Amino acid sequence: MTDEVPYPAQAAAAPPAAPQPAAPQPTAPRAAVPYGTPDTPRVAVRGEASLEVEPETATLTVTTSARGKDRRAALQDLTRRNAAILELARGYGEAVEKLESGALSVSPEPAQHGRGEKVRAYSGHVRITVVLNDFTALGDLTSRLADQELTRVEGPWWALRPGSPARRDARRQAVRDAVTRAREYAGALGAELTALVELSDPGADDGARPPAPGFAGARGFRAAAPGAADDAPAIDLEPQRQTVHAQVNARFTMSPPAL
Repeated sequence: MTDEVPYPAQAAAAPPAAPQPAAPQPTAPRAAVPYGTPDTPRVAVRGEASLEVEPETATLTVTTSARGKDRRAALQDLTRRNAAILELARGYGEAVEKLESGALSVSPEPAQHGRGEKVRAYSGHVRITVVLNDFTALGDLTSRLADQELTRVEGPWWALRPGSPARRDARRQAVRDAVTRAREYAGALGAELTALVELSDPGADDGARPPAPGFAGARGFRAAAPGAADDAPAIDLEPQRQTVHAQVNARFTMSPPAL
């Protein structure tokens, strides 16, 4: 007789787990509405300003040259003329705000006929920039520079400094113009401005920059024949007024209009 092995009892089934509430899904941020609502209308305007002011600086570009069959002689003449121009400009003291030497070049001129590396002459040029803030000295300095040997004078280029108060005044007037325009639009609807929503330069949102205003200049002067610099007559130069532009974009909210 064999012993019977009892069959193990099965474990009781676990009760089903209670359903977990679904995690809340993050809501996407609402895009800014570029327009208002019936209760809070928006008004968008562009403020502009244009001022005419006296220039603050006058720039002269001076180019002196030398030429000769001997390279060393040509270089010596160029050095002498360059030093004379620098000394002449420095003699005007604080009237000269900036004095800078630019590009310098000395190069051989090959012979037009013949074979080989034959050089006909050597020529050199050096460019000097002179910036003045005292226009009473401008005419006299321009004449004396143009009277130097083999020297060309170009300018003056009239300009304002980058941080000129005139630019700041133009921007402020552009903002006031924007507020005035917005109030006029709101007033035409029997409403009033309630808040400023945005104030920006044109193109600030897309990374574009408005073109920088340029400056107008007079025609350049050509070098006169060599002579005594002290005898050169002063040229009468009238400063050219500069036009400063400013623009600003502005958005406001206003009270409901009385339609």
